[in-house]
Amino acid sequence: MSTVSTNIRKFRQERRLRQRDLAEVLGIPVSDVAKYERGFEELPQGLESALVSLGASFEPDPSPQRRLCGEGYVTSKAETGKIVKRSRDLDPQKKAVVDLFCGVGGFSHGFELSDEFEVSCGIDLLGDRLDTFCSNHPSASAYGGDIREVGVDFFEENGASPFVVVGGPPCQGFSSLRPYRNVEWNDPRNNLAEEFVRSVAVMKPEWIVFENVVGLLTHGNGKTFASIEAAFQEIGYRTSVRVINGAHFGLPQKRERLILIGSLRQKAVDWPKPTHRFDQKSMAGRSEYLIRSESGLFGYSLEDAVSFSDATSDLPELASGQKATEYSDATDLTPFQSEMRAGASKLTMHEATRHSDKMLEIIRHSGANIHALPPGMVTSGFSSCYSRLAADEPSTTITVNFVHPASNRCIHPTQDRALTPREGARLQSFEDTFEFVGSRSQIVKQIGNAVPPLIGKLVAETILRSD
Repeated sequence: MSTVSTNIRKFRQERRLRQRDLAEVLGIPVSDVAKYERGFEELPQGLESALVSLGASFEPDPSPQRRLCGEGYVTSKAETGKIVKRSRDLDPQKKAVVDLFCGVGGFSHGFELSDEFEVSCGIDLLGDRLDTFCSNHPSASAYGGDIREVGVDFFEENGASPFVVVGGPPCQGFSSLRPYRNVEWNDPRNNLAEEFVRSVAVMKPEWIVFENVVGLLTHGNGKTFASIEAAFQEIGYRTSVRVINGAHFGLPQKRERLILIGSLRQKAVDWPKPTHRFDQKSMAGRSEYLIRSESGLFGYSLEDAVSFSDATSDLPELASGQKATEYSDATDLTPFQSEMRAGASKLTMHEATRHSDKMLEIIRHSGANIHALPPGMVTSGFSSCYSRLAADEPSTTITVNFVHPASNRCIHPTQDRALTPREGARLQSFEDTFEFVGSRSQIVKQIGNAVPPLIGKLVAETILRSD
């Protein structure tokens, strides 16, 4: 049995949860929990992220299986060999971006929001993610498949000599990298971080951006990330690292990401200072990499953090199972709401999950955590399950199951239901005009797995300022 599967069972047993209890919390069949615990299938990144957010921890697998690219890859159909050509010519006046492990392209979409970048190429394993990516990046060619199968010719034909390569390899199963000089093309031993380094070595962009979960900093007692950074340095990049909490920069969500930026021309990175005030304990602890809100005079110049209400109060109220396709006649939109509407004429994806009578009773009694429920109303669960978000704060980090109340804190602050896909997209800073492709369940996973475009825009502006 792998270390990951052993840790799932240990995590469940420590909290005295049955397999069906854990299945209900994660919003998956109990048969899937059994398969993950017994090591018959690899744990998808989305579920691992959900478990980590609830307090689980995962150690390196001493004998990892080959892992594929794309977030939450076992939850959707892989389309190996799928190639989509760009439908619009690249603008030669803009800086080209290649997005590895692109998913729906939220991170690279943020680069395009800065107006000086254009995405030229994306790679992901999952067909529905690639369809969403292509719908929103018409200037990009896209490849569906394992990054290990992508040859130099594909980059040369479609990469348009990228100015920057961005990517976030799926975080599960990291092991320490071998020195880059030992990494060979198509070597099945390569993990996905090594494949990112290999691809960068082929394309030689001016800048690289490697983003990931904050937990990577402490994985393997810090050796894993140190080896990743050393690999980029070995192929000629000066690197700089920070942990960014989106709530400090106008995201209505307390979402942290680990960002590594590298310069081929050895330029220093001019990292941004927080623009919004919000106090929260970081998953990075007291790490030197953490961008903090400063106190004193500087702190008084910060804006208040964008709250859940600031982001979504213009959307029509819904009851369980209801759907709205028209905006409310709001005349006092917040700046964030105006930016998210982006000129959209029709409201999409604002559809509430239909909850059972039992679940509605739980929701009506829900509060800041599971302990707000009357004793005996639920028999198991984590402290953040069956919990309401606060209207006047940024949301907690949303997961791939944010439309199910049993998941991590995702019940609407005042309405008796879980979040809608539109509300989740707003919290992730996707404009209402961003087109998601696929079934409702897959779109929810696409939203929950994505890197917020606002963080992508922040990083893009950091590179422009540093170049």
